[in-house]
Order: sequence, then structure tokens, then C-alpha cells
Amino acid sequence: LSAYRSDLAKVFEFSQRQTLSAWADLQIAHLRELVAELHKGGLSGRSIARLLSAVRGLYAYLIREGLCLHDPAAGIRPPKGPRKLPKVLDVDRAQQLLDSPVADDFSGCRDHAILELLYSSGLRLSELVGVDIVDIDLQQGLVTVLGKGNKQRLLPVGSKAIAAVQRWMVVRDQVKSDDPALFIGVRGRRMSPQLVRERVRLAGARDLGQHLHPHMLRHSFASHILESSHDLRAVQELLGHADISTTQIYTHLDFQHLAQVY
Repeated sequence: LSAYRSDLAKVFEFSQRQTLSAWADLQIAHLRELVAELHKGGLSGRSIARLLSAVRGLYAYLIREGLCLHDPAAGIRPPKGPRKLPKVLDVDRAQQLLDSPVADDFSGCRDHAILELLYSSGLRLSELVGVDIVDIDLQQGLVTVLGKGNKQRLLPVGSKAIAAVQRWMVVRDQVKSDDPALFIGVRGRRMSPQLVRERVRLAGARDLGQHLHPHMLRHSFASHILESSHDLRAVQELLGHADISTTQIYTHLDFQHLAQVY
């Protein structure tokens, strides 16, 4: 939501410069000019694609409410940028990260459980911070998450992650908190995405001497599962990708197998 809000703020600011007085006044020509301006300013094709998606979402609402009759983003394609392969940890580096000594305190137990769960189940950052205590079944080794488009997924949780979450729950129970969230801060409130990013970054710097972010653990999970199983459809379901073309970026690890599947 915050990303879409910032995208629409760009469109709003541009519309003001064009002295447009209402959303209905924004035309395709205006939006093409904005896209060209942003591209020239160095904004990536993926970021422009997200902006156009935000505009389409807004105009779908305006049209539905009878406040506008056209979608200025219809037919506009973002400039194509190079498709970067995701950065992943190899298996040894992932093991090094997760086998590093864990401080036996609030932050240490919590951060280790976060790293284990991100890698074990391939969660998005938003899915991780949205997990409530009732969503994780440590007996069955399952976690229920709410992904993009409000789609629920039931995912397996590995034994190391289960053990890490169990250790964290003992520590968590010592903090007075009415928040249902699995992961909380020292004040007893659900962790923000920014705080999780920062804790993961610190773990990467401390244990690996490199930059680390939550999505890199998701990428690593997907790559390692694909390496060991060669089941692209299973990886697609685990990651919650609506389109298998999104999952196919991980097949750079094993082109030969992909050829055999085709």
C-alpha cells in the first residue's frame, strides 16, 4: 500500500504541474509523458510497471464509482529493463548463517527464528510480519500465510525452524503483550517490515560479512528446493506465484533439466 501510495503521489504531482484539476482530466498522452520523464530520470522498468499498475488500480475504482470513463494507463507498456537474476546464498552460506551462535536473549532468539522461518518456508517479508501465533502449528510443522491478492497458503515448516520458533515462544511468553503477532518488538507490538529488514541486515553483516535482505532468503529457499527436487510447479505453489513465468527465473540454475521437462 505504501508503495502504491508513493507511485500515485508521483502521478498526482505530475498532474498538478500539468494543471489538471481532476483525475478524469489525465489522458494517455499525459501518462506517456510521465513514463518518459521517469525513465529518463533513471527509474527502472520494473518500478515504472508498478506505477502503471497503481494507476490501473485507481482508475478501475474511479470507473466503478462512476467518477471517470477511461483508464489512461490502458495500452501503455513500461520500458523493458534487463531482467536481473535473483541474488541467492549458496547452500553452504545459508548453513553458515543459520548455524551461527545464537544469543540466548529476546532479540537473539527472535531474530534466529525469523531467519529460520524465512528460509524454511520461503516467506515474503509481508507474510512473515503478518503471521500470528494461531497461524503456526508446531506439532504438524505447518504455517498459514496470507500472500498477494489475499491468497492463503499452507506451507511446511522445517524441523530447524520449528525448534527455533519453539525457543522464541518461551522467550516471547515472558513479555507482557496482547498482540496476536508471532514476532513482536521489545514493547510487545507486532514487528514492522522495516525492523525485520534491519535485523536481517545486521545478521548478514555479523555472520556472513555481506548484505542480506529477507527476499534473498526467499530466493535462496526457491533455488535450493528447485536444485534438489527439479519440480518447478511445486516451487511455484510454495512461493505463491500466480504465473509460473515468475518462478522460471530460478531455472537459470538448471537449464538442462528445464529442456528435459519441455
